[in-house]
Amino acid sequence: MRNVLLVAAAVIFDGDRVLACRRSPDKAAGGKWEFPGGKVEDGELPEEAVRREISEELATEIRVVDELTTDDTEVGDVTIRLICLRAQLVTDPPVYSTDHDRLMWMPVEELMSLDWATPDLPVVEMLMAQRV
Repeated sequence: MRNVLLVAAAVIFDGDRVLACRRSPDKAAGGKWEFPGGKVEDGELPEEAVRREISEELATEIRVVDELTTDDTEVGDVTIRLICLRAQLVTDPPVYSTDHDRLMWMPVEELMSLDWATPDLPVVEMLMAQRV
């Protein structure tokens, strides 16, 4: 049986743009783009985890609107179950990240121009398909 790592990510919208974050070179999947978030701790709901992670990583606060997707990606001997949640900022936009070396507000139609981490690709593809 494979180990499952439950991860929650925030797809933070500002009009027709979303926040994309590039992983720092010293992190796993360094240089790849992702939606910010992190591991769901024991006893924590995905919505709670993503609010905590955004506060810790980006020093900003969000409001979770709804769930966009849940997808499983096999990475080595672990299955990453990524729950992507649509979110909105409730405080000022982030200007730095503790886990990322670059933050960029991207129009949804341009998301595929970035080199995404594999677990984030299903939600990127879903967002692009909705814009067609």
